[in-house]
Formats: sequence, structure tokens, C-alpha cells
Amino acid sequence: MAGFVFNTTRSIVLEPGAARRIADLAGPLLGPRVVLVTDKSLRTAGLVAPALASLAAAGIAVAIFDDVVADPPEANVAALTNLVAAHRASGLLAIGGGSPMDVAKVAALIAGSGEALADIYGVNRARGPRLPLVLVPTTAGTGSEVTPISIITTGAATKMGVVTPHLLPDMAILDAELTLSLPPAVTAATGIDAMVHAIEAYTSASPNNNPLSRTLARQALGLLGGAIRTATFDGANIAARSDMLLGSLLAGQAFANSPVAAVHALAYPIGGHFHVPHGLSNALVLAPVLRFNMPAAATLYGEIAADAFPELADVPATERAAAFATALAELSRALDLPPGLAAVGITRNDLPLLAAEAMKQMRLLVNNPRPVTEADALAIYEAAL
Repeated sequence: MAGFVFNTTRSIVLEPGAARRIADLAGPLLGPRVVLVTDKSLRTAGLVAPALASLAAAGIAVAIFDDVVADPPEANVAALTNLVAAHRASGLLAIGGGSPMDVAKVAALIAGSGEALADIYGVNRARGPRLPLVLVPTTAGTGSEVTPISIITTGAATKMGVVTPHLLPDMAILDAELTLSLPPAVTAATGIDAMVHAIEAYTSASPNNNPLSRTLARQALGLLGGAIRTATFDGANIAARSDMLLGSLLAGQAFANSPVAAVHALAYPIGGHFHVPHGLSNALVLAPVLRFNMPAAATLYGEIAADAFPELADVPATERAAAFATALAELSRALDLPPGLAAVGITRNDLPLLAAEAMKQMRLLVNNPRPVTEADALAIYEAAL
């Protein structure tokens, strides 16, 4: 067996209602002065209220940063870092989707290490340490609570990543009650995002593709494939919501150590230029990328097909990979997601720009089981149109 490295969050709690006793679970770790990171919509919806009540009852002084926006810019990181310093924070708690968690991760690192954001972009450039950090996801998709990655928007359509084990939080808390009000479209898109994480982790060409990641990816696909329809159309189902959160976390652990590839590389320009949510961007190119990869990855896709779709176990092995791609496309349609790029305002004339931009994502494309040229990327976008 080839050697590998596997890093993940040190402590994981899955418990409906955990936010109501967050001081018991995380108070000793976070310390007496906490900055809570979220966004205004979550605060208005009352999703941070249980945690705030628990912290207040424990006598913990809390400052709230709720200015995080989707695709968070560097200004979000700077403002949060300033608040952390002004509050003399002993720890950070993020409650939200990928954006609040990503901003909190980077700010905790900068506040703890004194490093400049410009100096830590890239892979393993941060020295650390960081402040204590606890993450509570309110969507089942990004897996940010167990990944050493934060994506920050650096320009009108450009993003950069900070990648370092220092970003892994001390604790992840999965409280399905916080996801009960998630709209169907968001549930569906973020759920597909998590499935993409598992698929790409399992088939990654990364030299760090490893048995732990592959096992977690298969478990994730079983949970996500089994729960995504129920969670989308019966959002109050606490069991389905819990399965989605756990599936997302397992997929996050998998791709954090066996990195994602062409689906994400082609999705990023869609989000950057057309402001399509990340999960939906992935869903739009997923099946076309899988079909492109078939010459190199059909066996691997066949191995995981029945994990997500148990009925595919009866499909002949030689046909199972193609059936898997078809089933994923049909799942997106069944979840009422847009059927193609044209449905989100992208035209054929836009595709050359997207293809050129996708080729800038070489850190992801190198993990794809089949090499991708700019002409290949253009053909994939055309198939997704």
C-alpha cells in the first residue's frame, strides 16, 4: 500500500438540538470571549438564537459578526479579524453555510498567527497557530467543518484558496434542527455538492487517494443518496436531515484528503462569472464530466454506483458506470434543479470564456482521472448547455 496522510477535525458531535447546549459542548474550548460568525439571513431567521442563549447563560461574552456574504470577499476577512482583535476573542464560533465557516477559519488563523492573508494563499503556506475554532454547519453540502480549505473572493470573478491543516477546526457540531428550514432548492443543490465531493474523492488521481477517503466516500454516497429526496421534499424529517449532515461531513473528510477534480474546476467559473451557487454549478456539469471521464474511470464509477442508487446493483457491471451518470442527471431533474447551463442564463457564446477560465484551475484538474484540455472543457460545457 502506498503511504498517505489523513487529517480531519479532532472532535465531531452529531446531535439534534446540540446548538441549545453549545456552551456545554464547546464553552471550555472557546473560552470566555467568543466571536460568533454568521450571516444576516441566518440571524434574522433565529438560527443563531439557541447558541446565543446557551453562551449567555454560561456567562460567555459574545460579539456577533453577521456581515458574511456569499462568495465572501477579502473585506469580510479583514472586518472579522478586526472585530476579533477589538473583542479580545479567546475563540471563534461559526454557524452557517460554507461562507461563514470559510471566513471564520481564515480569520481564526490570521488572528492567532499574525500572518497576512496575502501571504497564506496557496497550499501549506500558513505557519499557524490559530485561535480555538468551532464550526456548526446549517447546510449539508460544503463539508467545510472538516476541510483544511477556505475559498476567498479576490476580484470581480476570481477566487483564491487557503489550504492548510491549521484551518481544520477543533470541533464540528452537526445539529439537524438548524437545517429544518432550509429551502428545497438549497437542500437539493448542496446535497448534490456533497455527492460530488464523494464521487471525486473516490476517483481522484491524487497520489494521496487513500483507503480511508474511499471508504468514507462510499458511506457518504449511501447516506446522501438515500436521504436527499426526503430532505428536499419533506424538510421537517429530522432523520433525513441528520443523514444529509453526516453524509456531507463524511464526503468532506474524503475530499479533504483525496482532492476533487474536473467537476469543481468547471463549476468555479460558472459561479465566478454568473453568480450561480456553487452546489448548483457542480450539479450542472456533473453528468457531462462523468461521461467524459468514462474511458479512464468507468470501473471506479461502477464500484460506487449502487452506493448512491441501490437499484443499479442489478445493472450489468459493463453498463453500470453509464447508468450512474444517467441516474445522477435524473436525480437533479427529480429535485427540480435547473436542467442545464442555459436555464441559468449561460449562452453558447459564453462557453469559450468558461473553458479558458476552467483551465486556470490546474490544482483541481491534476486530480481528474482523465486529462482535460481547453477543447475538452468546451465540449463538456456544450454537453451541459
